[in-house]
Amino acid sequence: MLVQRCTFCGMYLDKRFRVRPFAEIEEDVEGLSPRVKQSVRKVFLADGDALALPMKSMIRILRLLKAELPNLERISSYSEYSFPSSSQRRGVARTIWEHGLGLLYIGLESGDDETLARTRKGVTAAQIVAACRKAKAAGFAVSLTAILGLGGVERSLEHARATGRAFSAIDPEYIAMLSLMLVPGTPLADEAAGGEFVVPDPTAVLRELREIVAETDVTHAVFRTTHASNYLALEGTLPEDKQAILAALDRILAMGEAAPLRPEWLRGL
Repeated sequence: MLVQRCTFCGMYLDKRFRVRPFAEIEEDVEGLSPRVKQSVRKVFLADGDALALPMKSMIRILRLLKAELPNLERISSYSEYSFPSSSQRRGVARTIWEHGLGLLYIGLESGDDETLARTRKGVTAAQIVAACRKAKAAGFAVSLTAILGLGGVERSLEHARATGRAFSAIDPEYIAMLSLMLVPGTPLADEAAGGEFVVPDPTAVLRELREIVAETDVTHAVFRTTHASNYLALEGTLPEDKQAILAALDRILAMGEAAPLRPEWLRGL
């Protein structure tokens, strides 16, 4: 039976987990035309958490990709918080990295423990930070996502500032922001319909974004708000473009209702 955990995500409500047989994957890859094989530079291992695979299965897939795709430059995957502290498990992660899985996409969602608890994320901010640090120590590059508006009106400021602090503690290579969109059938959508949760308006969402950027202190990270859910598309690098991003947000916020934001009907997941 499918169990709903986090309150905001509807992505896997109609899907059941299964591990694809290696023969299926092998057929997919080997069946590509020579032209396509030559053109592939990046591969993403779907779906929700490819690292749930046993190490031997993962290595077999990585070897297949490297053997069949001569110009492959990067293999990436979503990842849950699957980097336990034991030296044996750290060795597993390092071995997978050595075989070519180089970039992990990890959903921070929020650095605010109260927001994480309310949305049933299942981990604390400290646990996410620790897991991401272990991933980086094993060699992986980390791409983090967080969700503007997830703390609601009630926790808007706390959510934003704590998220910036978590970014700083992890020091990822990539940061991407999304903006909350209520998915019908999820607990959070039901809470909003019942008045228990209030989604921040676009201006409040942009104020959150400004707080996050102001609070984030990283070595070097590509920063983007170009996802279709966002009201404003920005991109740059941190810390190099930090002041320019803050200035752009200040200009937009000063415009009030005249600000050129993406309309609701153009937003999407």
